[in-house]
Formats: sequence, C-alpha cells, structure tokens
Amino acid sequence: MGEQWLAGGPAIGDSGFSIVGLDGARTGPGSRVRSAVEGGAAVVVVGDCPVDGKELYGALAAVRAGRWEELTGWPGSYWVLAGNERERFVCGDLAGLRPVYYAADGTWATDLLRLGKPLVADLGLAAARVITGCDHWPGRSPYEEISVVPGSYGLLLRTGQAPQLVDVTAIRPVEDLQSGAGRFGSALTEAVQHRVSAAGTTVGADLSGGLDSSAAVVLASRVGRVHGVTYTDGYTSAEDASFAARIAEDTDIEHTIAHGTDEDLPFSFPAGQPTGLEPAMGAALFEMDRAYLAPVAGLPLHLTGHGGDVVLDATSSVWVRLLQEGERRAAHRQVVDYARLRNMAPGLFWKGLRETAALGRAGALERAVEQLEKNRPQSAQGTAGWSWCRLGAAASWLTPDGRTRVAALLRQAAADTSQPERADEFDQWTALRFTGAAARAWTPYADALGVRPVYPYLDNTVVRAAFAVPPTARRGLYTFKPLLSAALPDLPVWLLGRRSKGSFTAQRVMAFQRHRARLGDLLTVSPLVTAGLFDHTAVTGTLDHLAQGRTPIGSADMHQMLTASWWLTGARAHAGASC
Repeated sequence: MGEQWLAGGPAIGDSGFSIVGLDGARTGPGSRVRSAVEGGAAVVVVGDCPVDGKELYGALAAVRAGRWEELTGWPGSYWVLAGNERERFVCGDLAGLRPVYYAADGTWATDLLRLGKPLVADLGLAAARVITGCDHWPGRSPYEEISVVPGSYGLLLRTGQAPQLVDVTAIRPVEDLQSGAGRFGSALTEAVQHRVSAAGTTVGADLSGGLDSSAAVVLASRVGRVHGVTYTDGYTSAEDASFAARIAEDTDIEHTIAHGTDEDLPFSFPAGQPTGLEPAMGAALFEMDRAYLAPVAGLPLHLTGHGGDVVLDATSSVWVRLLQEGERRAAHRQVVDYARLRNMAPGLFWKGLRETAALGRAGALERAVEQLEKNRPQSAQGTAGWSWCRLGAAASWLTPDGRTRVAALLRQAAADTSQPERADEFDQWTALRFTGAAARAWTPYADALGVRPVYPYLDNTVVRAAFAVPPTARRGLYTFKPLLSAALPDLPVWLLGRRSKGSFTAQRVMAFQRHRARLGDLLTVSPLVTAGLFDHTAVTGTLDHLAQGRTPIGSADMHQMLTASWWLTGARAHAGASC
C-alpha cells in the first residue's frame, strides 16, 4: 500500500479531521484522495478507488442519514471518512487490509505510530494467537490499550461519547451458486482490470500456478501488459511451476521463474530485514520473496492471489452449520461423499464434526480453557475436521503462567456475544480477517522489496459477492473452487480442472535444518520465553524434531512462534515502543 497514514480525534471540527480534508494526511504511490462537501456533510475516500465526484456527491444523502454501510460499496481498496453535524465515521475494508486503530479516548489513526500512544506489546495475546492459530480477538491490536476496528466494521465518533463500532457487513445472500456467480465474476474482473488499466504500463503479478493468482493474471492480461513471477526450488512442487509456465504461454505475458537455492529458504531473518509494527507470517519468507520479486521491483503495482482461498472456497465448517440447523442427513451425505472421493475414512471425520456442532463456539472455547487449566492440551489434537478452537502443538510449550494467561483470554472470547455462532459464518470472517491482517503486516517488507502489492480478492465488492453465495455451494465436493468455474467459465479448461495444491512441508523441514542454531538463539531471547509464557526446553525440543524431519506436526505452530518472536525482539527498536 506504500507510505500513507491518516489520523484524527472524536471532536466535531477537530483539527485532526476537518470537515473538508485531513490535516497532515500523507498518502503513498497509487493512492488518491477524493472528497465531496455540501453544507454540514462531507465524505472523503482515500486509497485505490475509481469513484468519481458525482458518486461522492450522491453519497452525501447517506452521510446525512448515517447510513454508513453505503459508503463502503465502491470498487477498490480504500478508507472512508465521513461526517455530519452530529458524528464522524471512519472505516477501512471488510478484510482489515486498510486498518483503523483507536484508543478509548477516541483518538484514531491508520498508522500505529501516528496514534500518539505508547506501543507496549501484549505478550499474553501474542501467546494466545500462537497456540490457537485463529484470532478469537478481532478487535485487539498487538499492543496493550490500543484497539483495531475489526474487518466489516467502522468506527463512529461523537463528542463526549466512547467510540462505537458499526457493522457494515452488508451481505445480501443469493440462493445458490449460479445466482451469484455472475456478480462475483464481474466484481473480480473489475477489481483486477481497473487497476491494470489505470497503471497504463506493465504491472507485476504473482504467478504461483494455482487457481487464484492464475485467474488474476488471465484477467489482467486482457487489458494490459503483465510480468508474472514464479518461485520454485528443490523442495516445492514442480507442478506449480509447470502450471505457471503454461498460463504465461497461454496469455503471452512476460514470465520469470526464480530458481531458489538453500540461501533463499525460510527463517533466515537476514540482517537489515525490516521488522514492521505488527507480526507478519511472511517475515519468514523474506529471502525467498527477494529472490523472485526482484524482476518486478519498481513497477506501479503487483497483483497477488492472496485471499482467493477464503472467498472461493469454504471449509468443513459448512457441515457443522448443517448439523447446527438440524440437517443431519444432508450433512452426513455430503461428508461421506467428500471423504470417499478423497480416500478418507468418514467415521472419525463425521464424529469430530458432530462433536464440534454440539459444543458450539462458546462451549469449544470453554473446553479449551479446561484443557489448559488441567494441562491436557494434547487431547485436542485428535479432533477431525474443522474446529472452533483447536489447541495446536504450541499449547504443550506453555508454562503454568502462560496457560493461565491464555486461558483467561479464551474465557473472555467465549463471553463475546458479537462473534457469529454459525460455524461457516464464523469461519469465513475469521479467515478473511486473518488474511487481511497478514497482508497489511507485510507492507514494510513489500516497501523494502520495491513492490506495491494489490489484493483484488480482498476488495469489498469481491468479498460481498463471494460471501453472498452459500458456503455449502462454495464447498466443492466434485470440483475444486466451483465459484471460480461458474463465475469465469472462459478461463482455460485445463486450469479450472486442476485438483492439486502445492505443499511447502519439505521446504519448511529443510529450513528448520539449515537454520537450527540461529532459530534456537532466537527462541532463547524471545520475549515470549523470557517473560515466562513458553518453556524454552519444550519449544526447542519441538524445533529439534522438526529439523530432523521426524514429523511435520507442529511446523505451522513453529512458524507462528518464530515470526512472533522475531517481531517481538525487533519491536523494541520502534520509537516509543517497549515490550
């Protein structure tokens, strides 16, 4: 997204957010500021959005009436700021890619450093996010006393009142896949092509060989010049590179394949690598990213397929939802068909889903609390299928104090009535916000590498069009990502027919082996360890097992632990920050 920030306070007429503009606002490459003012009503759009002046003036009626969700329906990725005589409204996007941070006094900013508050890392929350692999606390930033507006919400500010969250979800469901496919196809096409057309020159693009990035490249190639980049090495899927090369040939785009070496393996954390203000899973891949993104550095934008998995597909949470609604026969039939098609035994899978549905969200979280308090987190590993809260291998690394602090956070989450209680709805929004947070946290790495990533699958229009389609329809039994096939049937048949997905397990194992000594040193000084939340011996013991290739279990948890530790050790360097 480049360098850009906005900041302000709650008071009407406050100098931090004037009615006609933003004092001191800074924007980066690719961002534009557009506004409309009439009488006591104003609206400002900041970011990558093709909205014109006529549309903005037309939106002032919604501003006067406080119909805030109507200000979030334009294409692109952007912040909206609006106000009338009574209140101010600030909003990012549904995915949380465009963040808004705020404090209890109503001070807000889109950049943590501009908030003017001490940045004290919340170690308990960091530990909880490592062990659950899922964010049950969407309104909490990585820092104490600082909140973040969750994706699908905006912030409403009134003089003398506490900040209030406003739901701007605005999903309008359709009956089935075919009913929503056309709208989704149009939304995704526009999300890709308006950016490429506006660039007016060659744009960069990830081309992994998967459906998501490949579809974006095909759409982009129809309106402009594209330079696709692909990464491969001796540990990743050769099939991915093969599909990427075929897409490049089919679309006649420029294509560069980077052949990585052991020097480019994850978890190297080289000297000079930026840390950022939020933990980023992508921090572990900096050398790999540098290797394959170099040919497209400096181009006006870089298309990615991030978010495609979330909007195009659904998980086995859809069958938990059917069970929650008493549709046991339909759920069982689909589960059995799904399992048999994949040579899985349906019995354990079915049992796990039934147990998950019976527990519900709050029940599952309370059970996780009980497991932590009794120091029996390993029992959660046996649950098959989707789960509200699966304690990963990292739960066994917690110290008694760590278990107490994480259990307290999980108990708070169980009592949060604002979270969806329907499994598929909870799952899709949690996954979307996780993806959006990962993308925004990668911004300083993108800046260091000279690319400006854009995420068309995370645009509001694309997300709404996808989530309008029932998750059961997006969960393909016989086809992979059926929404994409229905929405863009003119994509190459051989691409839409792909059923496989590349694995990075072997690459991770080799990376753990290569960097074992340095990673052990990182864990030794990790604030999560030195603060007494994680047991050093337990964590490094798992790292040893992973480095020896004995088991892949725990590799995702270790990835979370290492990137969190890397971020926390670097967070002390931020101006005004402390851990």
